[in-house]
Amino acid sequence: MTYPLPEFSPPPAPEPRTVYLVASGDLRESANRMCWPAQRDMEARLETAFRDHGWRVKRAHPCDERLGHGFIRSQRMGMDVFRTIPPGAPLVVAEAVWQYSHHVLAGLRDHRGPVLTVANWSGQWPGLVGLLNLGGGLTKMGVPYSSLWSEDFTDDFFRRGLGEWLETGRVTQDLSHVRDLDPEHLPLPERELGEALAGQLRRDKAILGVFDEGCMGMYNAIIDDELLNPCGVYKERLSQSALVAEMRRVTDGEAREAYEWLKERGMHFDLGEDEATELTERQVLEQLKMYVAATRIADDFGCDAVGIQYQQGLKDMAPASDLAEGLLNNAERPPVRSRDGERELYAGRPLPHFNEVDEGAALDALVTHRVWSAMGLDPATTLHDVRWGEDYGGQFVWVFEISGAAPPSHFEGGYAGASSERQPPMFFPAGGGTLKGVSKPGELVWSRVFVMDGELHADLGRAQAVQLPREETERRWQLTNPQWPMMHAVLSGVTRDQMMARHKANHVQVAYAPSAQVADRALAAKAAMLAAMGVRVHLCGKAGMV
Repeated sequence: MTYPLPEFSPPPAPEPRTVYLVASGDLRESANRMCWPAQRDMEARLETAFRDHGWRVKRAHPCDERLGHGFIRSQRMGMDVFRTIPPGAPLVVAEAVWQYSHHVLAGLRDHRGPVLTVANWSGQWPGLVGLLNLGGGLTKMGVPYSSLWSEDFTDDFFRRGLGEWLETGRVTQDLSHVRDLDPEHLPLPERELGEALAGQLRRDKAILGVFDEGCMGMYNAIIDDELLNPCGVYKERLSQSALVAEMRRVTDGEAREAYEWLKERGMHFDLGEDEATELTERQVLEQLKMYVAATRIADDFGCDAVGIQYQQGLKDMAPASDLAEGLLNNAERPPVRSRDGERELYAGRPLPHFNEVDEGAALDALVTHRVWSAMGLDPATTLHDVRWGEDYGGQFVWVFEISGAAPPSHFEGGYAGASSERQPPMFFPAGGGTLKGVSKPGELVWSRVFVMDGELHADLGRAQAVQLPREETERRWQLTNPQWPMMHAVLSGVTRDQMMARHKANHVQVAYAPSAQVADRALAAKAAMLAAMGVRVHLCGKAGMV
């Protein structure tokens, strides 16, 4: 008996001196339409740059005039687009804006030609954030790629890198700031502390409460159980629908008590009356119900940290999770009692929240929480987007900025320096406010846990949060997202381009220490704990005592 066999079209042949271009977009069509002019402008500049090197750019998918943009808007569409691309052809993924990496990862996993990811250097259009997220996914998959970034694609750094990629299929980047950790070189007290904490974690184990994985297609933000479990860390896979159900059980009075608690400490809420475009009191009270509900569910399952996906699952059902996230990450916060009222839950300490269910940030926050607590330090920690940056006063100052999760103890003035502004309606149709503030000046430890070569890795470094004049802060807010909390960060011994070339995620984790010496000791203890957990640790830039 014979069976009809499926027909396979042979792959197209590559055209000479032609680079194929794809652009991954958002799932939210309103975002795709709004961001398309920036993407179109970037692609025009790229075409000029390639033409100057004697190459032609061929777009692998057309602009859809009916939809008003030319982005790949789904995973299925991405798979179909890659069927039309010669498998061995040079390929450019051009990103002027935030993008959903899973739209193109299937095609990139199978592509055999050289891959170049390119982003604009812009605060308004966060292509570099999308590039870093995509790079983290490609690194996790083991797909070779190169990356470049530029303000206008005419500078020497970009032109040299592009020429090298066209000639050799790769771009050489300066990674001299990275060195592997040798635990034997760590100061003995911090090494012993870190190793003891790792042993305790393996013995007693910890639980990450995950309210739905895979936020916004961030493949790099998912750590497989086989990598997490040997560290002593396990997942409790929770549902965002359960979170909504629990929110309905929180009383209006409980939400009101939390609201008054925040106002008594000086937090400002920028309220209006238009539910469609402004932050309303009703939205804030719903956000505080989410805060109470998430804490109670975490207690139900014995979670040591929690992460709420929000996008896309909750965006049409509840106001933004950002206010809840920032409160959870703070030691001082509105009390949450058990349902019977007999216990205060997680009293006097943060319940670490990993924004956008980024499990690399989750493991990082868990380790930070334990090390900082053991050293008697404020364990409040958060992730930020590596959003953008510019020179100021003779040094490069990064804008670290995230829509949620930043704790008030990181801000100038604490709660009194915090405000809540409505999230943009384009991304947050149900409204809700942020927990906004400017990070106070001080010493930092920054880090990132990521997957590479089938193993867990962590980059650690030192930095300072610096204070800029108010007008410069406002300028940077207006160039990015003025509703979001922001940190002005200067990395120790790591240049802008070194950070971009090495960092394997759109997120970076930060925690404060009261002095440079204490920050160095905390970094050493954290490095020791991660290494004893089986994580391959790398030190970046000037890492103090190590």
